[in-house]
Order: sequence, then C-alpha cells, then structure tokens
Amino acid sequence: LAERTNLAGVRHILLVLSGKGGVGKSTISTELALALQNAGKRVGILDVDLCGPSIPRMLRVQDSAVHQCDSGWVPVFVGQDKAIALMSIGFLLERPDDAVVWRGPKKNALIKQFVTDVAWGDLDFLIVDTPPGTSDEHISTVEALRPYQLLGAVLVTTPQ
Repeated sequence: LAERTNLAGVRHILLVLSGKGGVGKSTISTELALALQNAGKRVGILDVDLCGPSIPRMLRVQDSAVHQCDSGWVPVFVGQDKAIALMSIGFLLERPDDAVVWRGPKKNALIKQFVTDVAWGDLDFLIVDTPPGTSDEHISTVEALRPYQLLGAVLVTTPQ
C-alpha cells in the first residue's frame, strides 16, 4: 500500500484545530514546528487549510515549487538546514494569492492525496494545520490518518 510507505517513517501526527477562524492555528502550527525542530526533532507540516494556506508565507517559502518523485510529491524543505518538510496547496497555485473555490469532494480528494502521496521520509512529528471550524475537511483528514493511530490534537482557543 502506497499510503503505508509514505507515512511509515512518521512517529507522531498532531492535528491543530479550532472551532473558528482567526485564532492563530497556522501561527501555532509554525511555532510548534520550529520549537520541535530547535529541540532536535525531525518535523513536517501538512497545511490542509485549503482556502487559506498561510504557512508557506510564514516560513518564507511561498515561491517554492513541489516536485514529483517515485513515491509521490516531495515536500518543500524549509530553512538553511532544510530541517522542516512542508506540503501545502499554496505550492500548487499559480499565484500565492489565488483563491481556492472548490466543493467538498474535490477538497476531500486533495486532502486524501496529501496524506497518501507526499514522500515525508522519517519524521518525529507531522503537524497538520487544519482550516477553521468543524467541516468536511476535518473529517476527511482524520479518516485518512486513522489507520496510523498516531494522532494527537492541539485545540487553539481565544478567550472571547
């Protein structure tokens, strides 16, 4: 099974979620990845916030391109030491500010493809930045990752 191989080297998968937008999920995902990387961990970020893929911009790699290899997509490697692997729909758009206007089935298919077709290699942590709310994308992400039983979650909230 291809999906077994591409996530076989990932030890822990951590979802970053919230019930609403604008609470800082992408910032938390990015800072968590940087902190883990600074602690010597091998880290990947999967940005499944399809309508607002901000992590490539936060990590200053928005002009990077994703390439194909035998086992699928090669993520973009971030930083001077290339220590963080990142996959985002932002890399697949013609322009970083292009809007993604897709119905559920197409979004769900891309999320499944991100889970099965990205060649992550060996990672201690894969951080999954999710879109705001509690939508189909969350269900698709959890369903696609369920076979790996490595799941944890960070719920981002604000005091209002």
